[in-house]
Amino acid sequence: MNVTYAIIISSVIAFGVTAALGFVIIPWLRKLKFGQTILEIGPSWHKSKQGTPNMGGIMFAIGIVVAFVVSAIIFVISGGNMESDYSAILSGRENVLVIAGLVLALGCGIVGFCDDFIKIKLKRNEGLSAKQKTLGQLLMTVAYVLTLWLSKNYVWYLPFIGNVDFSKNIFTAIVFWALSIIIVYGCVNSVNLTDGIDGLCSSVTATAAIAFIVISYIQGFAGLGIISAALLGGVCGFLCWNWNPAKTFMGDTGSLFLGGMVASLGFAIKCPLLLLPIGIVYVCETMSDIIQIGYFKITHGKRVFKMAPIHHHFEMCGWKEKKICVVFSTVNAIGCAIAVLLIAFGGAK
Repeated sequence: MNVTYAIIISSVIAFGVTAALGFVIIPWLRKLKFGQTILEIGPSWHKSKQGTPNMGGIMFAIGIVVAFVVSAIIFVISGGNMESDYSAILSGRENVLVIAGLVLALGCGIVGFCDDFIKIKLKRNEGLSAKQKTLGQLLMTVAYVLTLWLSKNYVWYLPFIGNVDFSKNIFTAIVFWALSIIIVYGCVNSVNLTDGIDGLCSSVTATAAIAFIVISYIQGFAGLGIISAALLGGVCGFLCWNWNPAKTFMGDTGSLFLGGMVASLGFAIKCPLLLLPIGIVYVCETMSDIIQIGYFKITHGKRVFKMAPIHHHFEMCGWKEKKICVVFSTVNAIGCAIAVLLIAFGGAK
């Protein structure tokens, strides 16, 4: 099978499964009374969202896994192999980049599920404590980085510079571990911060998924294309239910899952530093939060933004949620285009 067909199949299956699950999971979440609690610190008009079923991220988590597994099997059975124009999905070190990434996403999603469950079902608004959530995410992150190291996936490509092998000595190994943990942990939480209004995290992540699909063609990596297509189909299927006015929210279950997916895809292209332009909106969301908190503490109460993360600032300025989604996704698409150009013309091998 041509990898293009596998990518199309993957995206279609993920979209179909995710969208269809909405008819089952949303009523189920409503029956279990897994409704969102709107905090007083949020915009006042968000109060109308009180009780909207949360943890809807389960829908695209299932859709993405099903789509990837089915598409990968079809691709391999139909003759996708190393002799074709693209690398086989189930051979060599690249296998680890895809499979371990999916496991990372599921692990982060489980941490998010626990947080959501405690907040919603046990009526503890803070969910997991900061230490508990950090510990869970770090355990997933360290296990993922260890997998990369043991599978010898420690060579990164830097545009216009070339490949950097972090296994040369103890110093470079420490740099690899430190940077990898920071990148994964930071990316997971940045995506989590972006999930603050209807459709925002899903639409922004869709642009990132498209970038990874394009890069998969440039690098000739079928597995990357298939898993990225599943991600694209999953978030688009979820948008059928999450676009304003949302019928369900993804919760930390979904946003942490997506964070793990995006982070792992950055490593799958063997250039995780390109997560900066590919996820430029995620970066801006995080930086706005850091700036707001830091400035607030330094000035004893003053603020840079009307509210952080930055999507709330624009809400307070009068922007509608749909407009924020469109503008932020467009900005992120520009960042993705820059990343694709760096891969295409930066001398990648």
